[in-house]
Amino acid sequence: MNKLYPISILILLAPFNPSLAQEKKLIKIGVTQSLSHPNFDADAKGFEKALTEAGFKEGINLTYQRQNAKGKEAEAYKIAQKFLDAQVDLIHSIASLASHAAVKRIRHLPIIFSSVTDPVGEGLVLKNNPQRKRSGTNVTGVSDRWPVQLQFEMYALFFPKAKKWGTILNARDPKSLLHIREMRETAKRLGLELIEAMISSKVDTMQAAQTLAGKVQVMNITFDSTALSAFDMIVKVCNEKKIPLFVGDLDKVSSGALAAYGLNYFDVGYFAGKKAVRILKGQRPGEIPWGPIDKLSLVVNERAAKAQGVVIPPEFMKKADRVIEE
Repeated sequence: MNKLYPISILILLAPFNPSLAQEKKLIKIGVTQSLSHPNFDADAKGFEKALTEAGFKEGINLTYQRQNAKGKEAEAYKIAQKFLDAQVDLIHSIASLASHAAVKRIRHLPIIFSSVTDPVGEGLVLKNNPQRKRSGTNVTGVSDRWPVQLQFEMYALFFPKAKKWGTILNARDPKSLLHIREMRETAKRLGLELIEAMISSKVDTMQAAQTLAGKVQVMNITFDSTALSAFDMIVKVCNEKKIPLFVGDLDKVSSGALAAYGLNYFDVGYFAGKKAVRILKGQRPGEIPWGPIDKLSLVVNERAAKAQGVVIPPEFMKKADRVIEE
């Protein structure tokens, strides 16, 4: 017994590694993606990166069951049922379609949603459960709702003397209205005039942009799928009329916007993965607040600035996370 005593001491003093507690059990994570899209693919990679960094590594102590609903609601529900039958330990649902199906079908397994614009409106969390609060259910996650207020405030700093700002939107799009309301409130608070041009389809965009160009000093396109689908038309008008153009989508900066201050979808997934780590280490999902990510990126485009006849202030060039050069 005396010979065993030193070994026992070593065991007791060894630091506890949470991932080691899972070695005998291969953790199963179900990943359900609404459809194939570069943003959602980046989200999935960010999620896995966060888990890998925490010691939860695929093929060692963790396995992923990756599924894609391909934009079909019925398929999203089938995937949710597959995860139930497979008795996965945790579900990562990417975007609205997959998340809605998972939350409706599954009540007892931990679910972490990401890349969902309006989790309350989608019924993923209760109406009386505001962002950055605990859900009290089996669900938590990360919203990708654009930070419209912070974006507008940032863009206004580029051109502090500009008082007339324009935007283009499809008033029939509920998600667009969600963002435009916040844009209106921010403009009012900043003492700016926001002039809106309404469109109902992609073909209306060129005319809307041309009409705005004669009335505004700067354009700011927020979350509107119709306007963004015709973004090249807006860029063309802004370049011709020398109107600075901002957008909320980082990916659109390379298409001709002057700048964007917004979400990197890898970071969206990474923040969701951080929540998954907390759950895998024993915390209940309902105890983990849901909400937007805290990290935003600034991307500026020198080539677009030249085309639109403006110079990007030096302080924003220093702040930029990425610069698209001439």
